[in-house]
Amino acid sequence: MMLATTGRVLDQLRHDHRSVALMLVVPALLLTAVYFLYENETVPPGAPRTFDRVGLMMLAIFPFVVMFLVTSITMLRERTSGTLERLLTTPIHKTDLLFGYGLAFSLMAALQSLVATGVAYWVFGLEIKGSPGLVVMIAVVNAVLGVALGLLCSAFARTEFQAVQFMLVVVVPQILLCGLFVARDRMNEVLEAVSNVLPLTFSVDALKEIAGHAEATDVLWQDTGIMAAIVLAVLVLASLTLRRRTA
Repeated sequence: MMLATTGRVLDQLRHDHRSVALMLVVPALLLTAVYFLYENETVPPGAPRTFDRVGLMMLAIFPFVVMFLVTSITMLRERTSGTLERLLTTPIHKTDLLFGYGLAFSLMAALQSLVATGVAYWVFGLEIKGSPGLVVMIAVVNAVLGVALGLLCSAFARTEFQAVQFMLVVVVPQILLCGLFVARDRMNEVLEAVSNVLPLTFSVDALKEIAGHAEATDVLWQDTGIMAAIVLAVLVLASLTLRRRTA
């Protein structure tokens, strides 16, 4: 039943060209904008470019934001149109249904991350010590995190406008506190404590490990494992929001 749900969602996406374009093209275009922001930067010989640091972080942040937005709006449409309620009248388990949606969007997230990472490496010449494969792995996990949070937040929105507003509550604080703009050890104690438990923080820390080490480190695998556990926990919480009868 989970695979059947996955197939149905993928078939819907196949006919929704705008959503596919949003997921696959927009992160690459945003990454292009970031590259040209630093195009005229003067870098001393042997010094890393700012793009190599910021662009690497964007490979996690852009998929996270886009997949949260697409997933929350798509799931909200399923709820408000009655499609979700009709599905729940069948013997399908709520967990199978949610994980089916999660798997479908995760496959799109993987393709999205491959496209964005390919653009970063082979178009803009991203240079870091770690393997591109590890970067793709973190980007995919981060995009799946956006999927899971989007599925959860869709339960608390009544309109698409409200779904978008959840970005201000769920997504933007994580971007501000993940360590991209200010090192977390330079924040005040309250903000640092909050940043230490935000999912996006583990993603940024994992990418920093990849950037600074040629081989995968224990810290990298620890951060990846924490992110995966958070994704599973959020998907389970999202399944609890499904009701077989709407009010």
